[in-house]
Amino acid sequence: MIFNLENVHEKPVDLEYTLPKEWLKRDEYDDSILGLGSPISVRFHIKRIGERYVIEGRISGKIILRCDRCTEEFSYSLDSDFKIFLMPQPVNIKPDEEIELKEDDMSVVFISEKEIELDEIVRSEIYLALPMKFLCKEDCKGLCPVCGKNLNRERCNCQKMTGHPAFLKLKELKLKGDK
Repeated sequence: MIFNLENVHEKPVDLEYTLPKEWLKRDEYDDSILGLGSPISVRFHIKRIGERYVIEGRISGKIILRCDRCTEEFSYSLDSDFKIFLMPQPVNIKPDEEIELKEDDMSVVFISEKEIELDEIVRSEIYLALPMKFLCKEDCKGLCPVCGKNLNRERCNCQKMTGHPAFLKLKELKLKGDK
């Protein structure tokens, strides 16, 4: 959804809409995010302060993820608030020039036009709201490293190696006097 910032004058603008389940396409580079489990509810509150714009929002819904330990699909409830500052692109900075960002600049997005793509903001905020590690449950046991069985569903009788694999050869060494 394209929004024209010129619509924001003295009064803030409130937007609320719902994105359908088909909206989030699977990323060919990331197979951990499988899609939306429910429509995503999005709210925006956009206000202007001088030349800057402040966007405060909320995203809620369900996302289908793949567990990093057992590779099973699971539904993750997303309910996240965010705040973004939009500022005009500084004219004295060249496009190829590197600049050092301060911590306050991390939530600032530089814009060169008066139209912004709200769906891209939503997509970015969804990724930022997700956990670092996708786990179907806190105590997920994962897959057996030997046979590959899902240890949450069944036990296996594989012999587990103890110790770090890099040091297993040291167990075979014999000291002087050992038989």
